[in-house]
Amino acid sequence: MTAKPAFRDPNVLRWLGAYTTSVTGDVAYFMALSWATARVAGPAQVGVVLAVGAIPRAVLMLGGGVLADRFGPRRVLIGSDLVRCGVLLGAAIATWAGGPQLWLLYALSVLFGVVDAVFMPAVGALPPRLTDQGQLARVQGMRVLAVRFSNAVGPLAGSFALVVAGATGAFAVVGVLFGVSLGLLSAVRMTPVVATPVATASVEGDVEPAPPRRSPVESIPPRRLSADLRDGIRYLRGHRRLRRLVWVIALGEMCFSGPLAAGLVLLADERKWDAAALGWILAAFSVGGAVSALAMAAVGRVPRAGTVLAVSFAATAGLVTVLGRATTPGTAVVLSGILGGVSGVAMVLGNALLQKEAEPRYLGRVTSVTTLGTLGLSPLLFPLTGLAAALWGTAAFFTGCGAVCLLAAATALSRPLRGASL
Repeated sequence: MTAKPAFRDPNVLRWLGAYTTSVTGDVAYFMALSWATARVAGPAQVGVVLAVGAIPRAVLMLGGGVLADRFGPRRVLIGSDLVRCGVLLGAAIATWAGGPQLWLLYALSVLFGVVDAVFMPAVGALPPRLTDQGQLARVQGMRVLAVRFSNAVGPLAGSFALVVAGATGAFAVVGVLFGVSLGLLSAVRMTPVVATPVATASVEGDVEPAPPRRSPVESIPPRRLSADLRDGIRYLRGHRRLRRLVWVIALGEMCFSGPLAAGLVLLADERKWDAAALGWILAAFSVGGAVSALAMAAVGRVPRAGTVLAVSFAATAGLVTVLGRATTPGTAVVLSGILGGVSGVAMVLGNALLQKEAEPRYLGRVTSVTTLGTLGLSPLLFPLTGLAAALWGTAAFFTGCGAVCLLAAATALSRPLRGASL
């Protein structure tokens, strides 16, 4: 029986609503936290407060993947939204009673970072349990579209709340958004995973049959979390195609998880372009990504997805290198829009292939590794962005991003990935 298209599946749509609301809350939260910190302690403290939250997110990310696999991604996501809702509403009450205090903002950042470490791997582990594997490309396209939408709406919601009611109102609005996400997630139902064996490549490269897939509700014997983590690492090491996919995703998304946006700011400053030009460049990238995500959501099967993934990253490498040498704002806007579309295709295909290949009982741990390689460690790349621009010019930074994407393309063209399809 043919599965219902993901964009017509009420269960997937409930998940999409929950995810969109949650990401919108994330964006509004970081805006409110930065604004409140700048008001209390000045702009110099903003980066410190954000960095304090990034540390537990990076350190605990792998543990978050273990929890997603042990307790189930839906349960972990519901718990994460519940905690975030309570923490933000509590912060709103505290700031209403005594104003935003620096210690409170530090505590809020740390708590949010801890919850993020649990939330992010669970997000990547849930889609294969919502619908048929043939719909994963569509689901990932919808997910990327939700991210683009949230990145546009989140700042508007955060700024409106800040104008009307200050930090108290902004934290309250974010808490309510997480509450809405919690309600939608509670209505999401996971579907049984079909127990079809898949080929697993050993460390030496020989292919051997993997154990059958387990149902997401199958009980797991009690064991130490560290043992689960080691088990997940052994599984990833023993699966040749998954190892390559993890490297491809980590390399391909490394520059796009934050450093590229900083590079565009530096590019505009170096070229003496005004803030309006920078806004158009950033908006074009988001629009391009939204268009490609919408197209991928409408596409069903993607034959030879591994090859398409490699071509997408190769095109991304060329576009990002040329963008760093743009001499006019108009040229940069056009290149940024195309770059957003092409890189969006690579992002959708990479994550869809990862979710198709990984055993559901290991997917949280596998996702935690890829997330650690992108979002978890991306703050460490920001100083390198500024250093490269200061020493060799902004174009050198973009060339470096192009080289990383080209390496991702070469890895995707390796034999284990070339024939992968969706």
